[in-house]
Amino acid sequence: MKTYPVDRLRNVGLFSHGGAGKTSLTEAMLFATRAISRMGRVEDGTTVSDWDPDEHRRGISISTSVIPIEWREHKLNILDAPGYFDFLGEVKAALRVSDAALILMDASAGVEVGTEQMWSYAAEAGLPRALLVNKLDRENANFAASLSRAQEIFGASVVPVQMPIGQEKDFRGLVDLVSGQAYLFGSNGDLQPADVPAELADAVDTYRTQLIERVCECDDDLMVRYLEGEAIGVEELRAGIRTAFGRGDLTPVFVAAATSLKGVLPLLDAIVDYFPAPRPVTAASPGGEEIELRPDPNGPLAALIFKTIADPFVGKLSYFRVYSGTMRSDSQVLIAQRGETERIGQLFVVRGKEQIPVGQLPAGEIGAVAKLQHAHTGETLCEPTRQIVLPGIQFPAPAYTVAVAPKTKSDLDKMGSALQRLLDEDPTLHIGREPQTGETLISGLGESHVQIALERMSRKFGVNVEFGLPRIPYRETISVPVRRVEYKHKKQTGGHGQYGHVFLDIEPLPDADFEFHETIVGGVVPKQFIPAVEKGVREAMEEGVLAGYPVVNVKVTLVDGSYHSVDSSEMSFKIAAAQAFKKGALQAKPILLEPVMRLRVTVPDQFTGDVMSDLNGKRAQVQGMTPGGQGTTTIEALVPAAELQRYATDLRSLTQGRGTFTVEFSHYQPVPQHLAEQVIAETKARQAAAS
Repeated sequence: MKTYPVDRLRNVGLFSHGGAGKTSLTEAMLFATRAISRMGRVEDGTTVSDWDPDEHRRGISISTSVIPIEWREHKLNILDAPGYFDFLGEVKAALRVSDAALILMDASAGVEVGTEQMWSYAAEAGLPRALLVNKLDRENANFAASLSRAQEIFGASVVPVQMPIGQEKDFRGLVDLVSGQAYLFGSNGDLQPADVPAELADAVDTYRTQLIERVCECDDDLMVRYLEGEAIGVEELRAGIRTAFGRGDLTPVFVAAATSLKGVLPLLDAIVDYFPAPRPVTAASPGGEEIELRPDPNGPLAALIFKTIADPFVGKLSYFRVYSGTMRSDSQVLIAQRGETERIGQLFVVRGKEQIPVGQLPAGEIGAVAKLQHAHTGETLCEPTRQIVLPGIQFPAPAYTVAVAPKTKSDLDKMGSALQRLLDEDPTLHIGREPQTGETLISGLGESHVQIALERMSRKFGVNVEFGLPRIPYRETISVPVRRVEYKHKKQTGGHGQYGHVFLDIEPLPDADFEFHETIVGGVVPKQFIPAVEKGVREAMEEGVLAGYPVVNVKVTLVDGSYHSVDSSEMSFKIAAAQAFKKGALQAKPILLEPVMRLRVTVPDQFTGDVMSDLNGKRAQVQGMTPGGQGTTTIEALVPAAELQRYATDLRSLTQGRGTFTVEFSHYQPVPQHLAEQVIAETKARQAAAS
């Protein structure tokens, strides 16, 4: 593959609601440019982009594919990102290394939830955005309705640059609104000039006027000339579109039916003509000083790793974009964030699963390298003599958690390293351990995300696990004080016996987990045995009397006791204290406590009522509601953790995927009696089954 100067590079991310046709469009681009001889289908699992077995099985994109395409002496690096929220981490990575976002819309569905979300994410990333109304040959396709809805939601910057001739089965051509020329599609998607159909003449005039006015609004000189009645030339209009789009002041709208190759070649031309080449970015020195990096092949090296694939046979494959300088095969680089050196082996240009060896990759390019030992996703590779740090990737926080356990002893031995490889591959996964239950927890963005990750661990690394919802880390406490709880541990077995005798006061302690005091007078319990009494109480607190959960919020005071000059020992007093505590805890009306989380939910206003109703059914205590921007409301509530285990799925269903939430631990509170009885019964049944 040729090396292209930076002004002939285009890094374009494809984003959309799931099912709008990104992968089919990428396949059509490859076929139209003769990079492949046969056009694959998503349904058959034969596309270049969706090469992972999990993608074939589900018929959806799960990870971002990089597809380089050569067209008109330019190189277009197309990043085909997933459309489903569970794989938002892949979307964020693709946004980070794209220079522009092409957001696809299904012509029969118009603006969907994912369309709005991808628009918002691209705006947050500061990328210029274009829209493509795709699937115009499908039943119920409606360009005018899709455009009108996009303009209503995304604003006046949305202006068509192309409009279709016909739609549904009659979609047979398009009008280039820049030149005013109509084209009909040939059998392979090629264009044949034609006259604008008479029935479209008024619409063409209207849309072309909108386009010219929007471009002129973004250029003072053009605006003056336009107001004076001077005609704006085609080349001036093209230049104006390029400038306004690059600044984010114009959102051009294109048309296509990718699976039938209609509109694909004009779209490729538009990417070359209007989409921005790589531009300067801001980086930082080790001291935090800002540095402007120009996409200069001769500048200091700075490349960002944005994706990692863990392969059990060839090791890691790290995808990166070069922002400055030139990355060369068989070279030495520095991991800027950590100061470690890394050896670069053979570089590749990646097309789906195909790896094309190259000797070097200059600024603006996207490529990959295998077997990096230390570098991770989000880190910067730079020259050892000049440390430069590029901004990383802001990945979303996990929202759904399962507990995993190995199926066999062999799986147990391999599970730790396999989980670490999953983390290398997907930074949106989090691995942890719940100390109280001893469970290994894996968290992701949703049920499908976690399930696919575990299936991948089985397929790639041969580790099979069982998984389910985590056990809630309940605790126990007491509700009333008890006084002078006595226990005497006395045992005679020949020789030295065992003797420990204690009286304990046990009372609730709302503001702390545990306090131990002693009020011994006259040495009835010798001082050397008092630490053993505290140790015995602490050990007894590890397993409560209701269901074996740890006991908290208790104050224990050693008030009396007795000892034997020969038979007393630390062990004897530890046993006596533990048994006295258990006896007292039963008398002190023990209760079960559950963890309560502080939940913050942000939803569009039209879903606020449904979300509030759902929270009320989850025993939530609503703390407040705060109006936000763009017609949203943030609800703050305290909700028991047991009610939130599937909240990611529940909220997505309630809000059509538009709601977001965060949770953090707040406190423990008593479990209602009827629920406590159920929890205790289930816990005892599980313990009995385990034994």
